[in-house]
Amino acid sequence: MTIELTYLSGADVYSLALTDDEILGAVEDGLRAQGEGRTVIEPRVHLFPGGAARGHFNVLRGALPDAGLAGVKVVGDFVDNHAAGLPSELALLLLLDAGTGAPVAMIDATAITAMRTGAMTALGARHLARRGSRVLGHVGARGTAYWNVRLLAAGFDLDEIRVHSLRPESREAFAARLEADLGRPVLAVDSWEACVRGADIVVEASRLTEPEPLLRTAWIEPGTLVVPYGTVSAVELSLTDVADKVVVDDWGQAGAGPLGALRAHVDTGRVTRESIHAELGEIVAGRRPGRESDDETILFWHRGLSLSDIALGRAMLEKARRLGIGRLLPYRD
Repeated sequence: MTIELTYLSGADVYSLALTDDEILGAVEDGLRAQGEGRTVIEPRVHLFPGGAARGHFNVLRGALPDAGLAGVKVVGDFVDNHAAGLPSELALLLLLDAGTGAPVAMIDATAITAMRTGAMTALGARHLARRGSRVLGHVGARGTAYWNVRLLAAGFDLDEIRVHSLRPESREAFAARLEADLGRPVLAVDSWEACVRGADIVVEASRLTEPEPLLRTAWIEPGTLVVPYGTVSAVELSLTDVADKVVVDDWGQAGAGPLGALRAHVDTGRVTRESIHAELGEIVAGRRPGRESDDETILFWHRGLSLSDIALGRAMLEKARRLGIGRLLPYRD
């Protein structure tokens, strides 16, 4: 039996031009399925290749049985890639038939990683931020940062968008790109405090090499939604002390591995399976409440779901087939 798989390059993914609603809809469908117990997800594992390079690989695995698909994504995270003119994160997604194991598609998942991360941030804010949120403070200008701000701006009538990153040239370029695409002013600020203090929604997507408490708990006002997902912790241990609710994307991932923004909080017992309010999928599925009052301070920690990669990859594959985009590659004759 002849088996072929569809290959979607980075240029193919770009040409699909998925809309904000298509991205959000695909990721939301995956979250709902997770919340209803209709998925299989394995916590990510990490591969540290050693040598002089500062980085690692994340390997994410999961399945959407209703869609008949399983998937494995490998994404590299190398902090010095900018010096070589490369994104810090480069990824590849393999979609497989969940019934036979046959490969279905291979997709450049670098954009998928950024899109689904932004969608997770925006969907979390949809359920966990105050409806009247007007000020966004975003720390980090990494590859996923653009989609965080773009999709948050699509869901909230923001009066002020602030961005900060370590390198002035990166934050200035980031702000200029956002201004051009969103058609509204974006402030590039020179400190964490200027970015975070007084914001209704705070996103921490920094790129540290060692843990350092740069996001101070004292800057977080009651009613704020804080979304930390940096690979290495940049938040104080006291941040969870002021949170009325802690929400995660998946506890299995939150509790596993050596990395993550709240790694120290898990390791010291400040965040446990019993102490979290919910997984976001449970909220999307209507099984747990999201924000219940304007004065709740809520912490949403997401590490990225294989289910989101698979759901978004499926949406891209279906659109590519409709539009005749991509290439068929022989796998087995």
